[in-house]
Amino acid sequence: MQQISHDVIILGTGLAGLRAAVEISIRTRGTADIGMVSKVQIMRSHSVCAEGGTGAVMRPEEGDSFELHAWDTVKGSDFLADQDVVDRFVHQSPDEIRLLEHWGCPWSRREDGRIMQRPFGGHSFPRACMAADKTGFFEMHALYDTLVKYNNFKRYDECFATALLVEGGRFAGLTLYDLPTGEFYVLRGKTLLIASGGLGNLYGFTTYSQTVTGDGQAIAYRAGLPLEDPEFLQFHPTGLVPSGILITEGCRGEGGYLRNNKGQRFMEKIAPKMMELAPRDIISRAEMTELLEGRGFPGPDGLDFLHLDLTHLGAERINKRLPLIREVCLKFVGIDPITQPIPIRPVAHYSMGGIEADIDGRTQVENIWAAGEVACHSMHGANRLGCNSTAECLVWGGITGGEIAKYLGQALKLTDMPEAQAREEEKRVFDGLLQRNGDENPAHIRRELRALMDKHAGVYRTGQSMQQGLDKIAELKRRFRCISIQDKSRIYNSNLMQALETENMLELAEVLLFAGLARQESRGAHARTDCPSRDDDKFLRHSMVYSSGGTPRLEYKPVTITNWKPVERKY
Repeated sequence: MQQISHDVIILGTGLAGLRAAVEISIRTRGTADIGMVSKVQIMRSHSVCAEGGTGAVMRPEEGDSFELHAWDTVKGSDFLADQDVVDRFVHQSPDEIRLLEHWGCPWSRREDGRIMQRPFGGHSFPRACMAADKTGFFEMHALYDTLVKYNNFKRYDECFATALLVEGGRFAGLTLYDLPTGEFYVLRGKTLLIASGGLGNLYGFTTYSQTVTGDGQAIAYRAGLPLEDPEFLQFHPTGLVPSGILITEGCRGEGGYLRNNKGQRFMEKIAPKMMELAPRDIISRAEMTELLEGRGFPGPDGLDFLHLDLTHLGAERINKRLPLIREVCLKFVGIDPITQPIPIRPVAHYSMGGIEADIDGRTQVENIWAAGEVACHSMHGANRLGCNSTAECLVWGGITGGEIAKYLGQALKLTDMPEAQAREEEKRVFDGLLQRNGDENPAHIRRELRALMDKHAGVYRTGQSMQQGLDKIAELKRRFRCISIQDKSRIYNSNLMQALETENMLELAEVLLFAGLARQESRGAHARTDCPSRDDDKFLRHSMVYSSGGTPRLEYKPVTITNWKPVERKY
């Protein structure tokens, strides 16, 4: 089994991973040796799918402020965000926009030449910096183009990380299955940044690429790191029916309407002030109420839908500011949004929870950091505001990159390698999982898992339903032990990789429902019809789930409140 060493290992090559690599390279003047691991090719990370914008205070002279952005974020989080973290975020995000400007991101422009910003849900000022409706794509390219100037990194494309090795309380290595070669090796480093993204493919109806299966969370969880607030899974109000492709919030930021089958703008009843620009949790619940009460349109496979109406915006505005949305609608549903409404419904979109990390991105293991959606800095609380996620990736990519660069300055040695643990992992994957010849199909288990999450961990939840979901997951885990992988080869074995993903997904689904069942309140994206009120006395605290002998164990930690005590959310 080959061992390869670098100064820094970055697991994940989306916005957070690339931003961290750039920061490390700048601060070490290109001397740090970085290994960048992606289970896809480096520029196909899911961050390229971010569409609408990146939130930052760029117009204080026009009425925006750091305090206003922080208040919007804390209120939008249903007061579960740590307010010191939010304060750091809002002060640093404008610098990230300016850096991307210098690095060549082609921002859309106002007539005066300044970066264009559009309104976004839950924000009381239009602060979503935009590059048409392809913001993540252009940000990714600007970062990678900057990184290649340093020539200090090695890419490990299409490599699947199967385990995180910790020895003596320190990161020792990642075990990798290299799909193109079929090799299994250990990637060692003085430090590790986990920036591997979300877990949205736990759900059947999702905006996520098929590769987003929570692998970083799962291997960290198995290695002993806690997952914080995993029950808070955001549903975006506008997923295209029937595919689930994201229809950016920028559509509503540009003035789009949500309508039921009577042509009514139903948000008038729920958020009369902000209407279609209320936070995502509030709009998603309003939409589900419309659908459950029969005011939707019949859709395929039970996916009844509502309408997102852009027709009043006109062709020029749509073609200039929402060109990707028009292209997606034409290609995937044969609808031109210039003249026809778009069929949409709430769709699994973002994990507010993740690997616990402090305000500097440091985890409970000394030389492991986490950034981006895989991490939980307690920034989004119970509900993320739109356009704060790409900004978070940039801010904590920069923060963790800076912290790692300082750590490398201590001239640390590699942690001793746990050889037996690494060989046991190789045996588990190739002699165990790959060689199973049971009568269960892992693809069927994955399909059933995603369907049960749609049913038991959706926009509306109950304790009884979540318990039923947990019981079904326990049965799926038992069945998974009896799978058979048809392809027994090692080179480019996508069947094996998908089985490893499914194994991770089963674990994370259990964690999500386990924490949700214990949280007997409704807060943000966690809406329980059997516990409809927010309970600040018992649950103004963060869930912390640890792996304990293969089963989850729950603890809590307090929320940091500095400026604003919880109040009722009204929009």
